[in-house]
Formats: sequence, structure tokens, C-alpha cells
Amino acid sequence: NVVERCFARLKQFRAVATRFDKLADRYRAGVVLASLILWLRESGR
Repeated sequence: NVVERCFARLKQFRAVATRFDKLADRYRAGVVLASLILWLRESGR
């Protein structure tokens, strides 16, 4: 359940949800940035 919720929150970012970047390195960087943003938002509460 926790993993599913995490993926749902990551899909809120357009580039991650649509796989806008075709290169694996750029896609991974997008996922890392989106995860970092979500983590920082959560830790600010």
C-alpha cells in the first residue's frame, strides 16, 4: 500500500507520468528530483 501511494504521488509530475524523456538517465533524474521534492514537502509538515 505504501509503495502504491508513492507511485501515485510520483505520477503527479507530468514528466514522470508520461515518460517525457526517452533517455534512461534523464528519466531517472526526473524521478529522483520528483522524489526529493515530495520528500522535502513531507518533511516540512
